[in-house]
Amino acid sequence: MTRIIALCLAIATGSVAAFASDGGTLTAETLTQITDKLADRGYQITEIEAEDGGYEVEARKDGALYELTLDANLNVVETELEDEDDD
Repeated sequence: MTRIIALCLAIATGSVAAFASDGGTLTAETLTQITDKLADRGYQITEIEAEDGGYEVEARKDGALYELTLDANLNVVETELEDEDDD
């Protein structure tokens, strides 16, 4: 139920897709915290997934697509530039 609420909130407030693919928790509060934290760093979030006890975020910055990995405390632990031709 939490996943459905978070997804509905994300869709209603913008174009962010939110998923909890491993049964992890992605609450509306966590979604907002991640979005605000990364927006402050210049990212435009397109997708957030709860995964492996942390979060994977797909976001754009300066026209480039990135995948960021955040730990359970919402610290960015990895940033990877995505190749958009890998669809």
